[in-house]
Amino acid sequence: MKAVIVEDEFAAAQNLERLLKSIDEDIHIIAVLQNVDESIAWFSTNTMPDVVFMDIHLADGDSFSIFKSIDIRCAIIFITAYDQYALKAFEVNSIDYLLKPISKKSLEKALNKLKNFSPNNNNSDVIVQIMQSINQVNKTHRRSFLIPFKDKLIPVSSDDIAYVYSKNKKADIACFNKRDYTMDVSLDDFLKQLDPDLFFRANRQFIISHQAVTDLSIWFDGKFSVNLSVPTPERIIVSRARSAEFKKWYMKTDD
Repeated sequence: MKAVIVEDEFAAAQNLERLLKSIDEDIHIIAVLQNVDESIAWFSTNTMPDVVFMDIHLADGDSFSIFKSIDIRCAIIFITAYDQYALKAFEVNSIDYLLKPISKKSLEKALNKLKNFSPNNNNSDVIVQIMQSINQVNKTHRRSFLIPFKDKLIPVSSDDIAYVYSKNKKADIACFNKRDYTMDVSLDDFLKQLDPDLFFRANRQFIISHQAVTDLSIWFDGKFSVNLSVPTPERIIVSRARSAEFKKWYMKTDD
């Protein structure tokens, strides 16, 4: 089986190639493409592979723009950290949509679906299966993240996150073990992936973990500040308008 990987993170591409080889040694990676322009050029001059493993967010735009220039007549398996593009993915021969960090088990299932894929039919049964899997994903929340750090991808459990701080439109992730990481994602997008019972958007700068909260300090004008068990770059102030919502979240129990 001939495969192409479209992924702008070198470590992520290497990890995917390693997983594929561990599942099926007959999978041959014939190209690793890093951006939209390179992908358009490659598909314009080469024979179609059997499958393309494609990240959605690339350095020079989203990968859907590739399909505006090239008719890719082979199976596509999207691999991304976001689930909001799922329906759009069905329009371009997508047979599966895997959320990062991908597991060997989920990749194996995608490859099994590939066996039943044909670019010349409507694949209605396959699409029904994908819809069911996406709906199941949407009922759950991320329990771990694969975070770029130097030349590696570091797995970080959501249980390890004490707070997330917005800085320069990026998310600085502070862990209980005092390690910090940065992701190129907004707080709004990051919050969507977290369990709302465990994390709360305290203000424009902070998402905080329930287990990190030690106590509250009364502030002026009906506001209060949240004190965490780890140091923070600035005081976390909850507005008067959000104080009732925060207290309800903070006092929530598991019973």
